[in-house]
Amino acid sequence: MKIAIAQLNAAVTSIEERKSAIETAVRETSAQGSRITVLPELAITGYGAGSAIADYANEADGADAKWLKQLSAETDSALVAGLALKRDDQVFNSALFLTPKGQSATYDKIHLYGDYEKSLFSRGTEPSPILEFEGLKFGLLVCFDVEFPERVRDLALRGAEAVLVPTALPKSDGGAFIAQNVIPVRAFENQVFVAYANHAGKDARFAYQGQSCITAPDGAFLAQASAVTSELIFADIMPGNFEACRAQNPYLEETRMFPGRPD
Repeated sequence: MKIAIAQLNAAVTSIEERKSAIETAVRETSAQGSRITVLPELAITGYGAGSAIADYANEADGADAKWLKQLSAETDSALVAGLALKRDDQVFNSALFLTPKGQSATYDKIHLYGDYEKSLFSRGTEPSPILEFEGLKFGLLVCFDVEFPERVRDLALRGAEAVLVPTALPKSDGGAFIAQNVIPVRAFENQVFVAYANHAGKDARFAYQGQSCITAPDGAFLAQASAVTSELIFADIMPGNFEACRAQNPYLEETRMFPGRPD
């Protein structure tokens, strides 16, 4: 299966302009044969929009979700988008997975990063669902979540073959380390694919690392975006190509056999 990441330009802060950029990107990735396009964290509002994010938040079946659902149907391809979702008078930093046949799954970010996010969002409490699409099983995380080894391990143990991660990784030495080292390690130590979709450039509050990537179960980069600009990247997800790697590195098998801490 071919998947894509649309790394977006953070300097575009108008919601209408951002939606236009998203639509253009998804139509292009679909035209190039991608079956899933992954968009960054808070893709529609932008990550740095502050209190406007919560003010704009929709329900999971609201206007943004309907617009994304229509885009998925029109392009006959699946979408994963980071966006703010409102539920029970709370706002969550969420990832929404939509397929062209109307399947959907939602995950609310568990690990909120810093005072900025904690002032805007409620913390998610449920693990990511596993969604099957065209024969492969996918899990969702959002940004900071993927930096916790146990979050990816949980998805892998529940059968996820790929983990799709909208993110808003800030630009820093630490950000570069995460994009270049932590993400491929998460793929390798769990023998899964990881698609990590970031913003590039800067908005009024933050600068972003860019360097969106798709990594394989052997830790290799299948595709990697630049650190400075919006970009589309693509990779083929072929789990069967990594059976030898899984046999050599049976981390999941060992974890299932010995789930507790050694005495």
